[in-house]
Amino acid sequence: MNAAFIQTVSGRYLNVLDPRPEDIDIVDIAHHLAHICRFCGACRQFYSEAEHAVRLAEILPGRLQLAGLLSGAAKAYCGEVVRAERYDVAPCRNRLAAAVEARFELELNGEDRAELALAEARLLATERRDLMPPDRQEWPILAGIQPLQERIWPMPISQALARFCEQYEQALRWPQPSRIQLRRDGLVGT
Repeated sequence: MNAAFIQTVSGRYLNVLDPRPEDIDIVDIAHHLAHICRFCGACRQFYSEAEHAVRLAEILPGRLQLAGLLSGAAKAYCGEVVRAERYDVAPCRNRLAAAVEARFELELNGEDRAELALAEARLLATERRDLMPPDRQEWPILAGIQPLQERIWPMPISQALARFCEQYEQALRWPQPSRIQLRRDGLVGT
């Protein structure tokens, strides 16, 4: 298998083409997602992937909050891959998502994944309404999906990072096998 290493904010190196669960670090995920703008920056204000993850976790039942918080964690690692020529990013994201699920011992069944997908769609409809340029174009992926009532007012990066860390700690309180701890300032990982 080929190698495509990236260095993370914690100083680790991760092969995004062949990620190992032990190379996945919650500090890297939190920091990276807080600095990545959703919709490739096409929203009217900076809105981080970390804030999206927090909002997704908040609308899910407790048993799925960690899965919701980490559902987009692969984006924390594959930003550089998008630049690679002649490479399909989907398999890479799938391998990264599998490594994240293994690292945090997430065991999701079909019903769990369906519930996550519905929550993701509702949040996407809300983000479109509140963050994207107004237009009358229909998004087929949102057919029949109602946005949440609450409006989104994007957080600054530092607040999104802190909220991600808080949400992670809260999600760990639910009965699940993960034992990874994170300091509130986001500076210490596993």
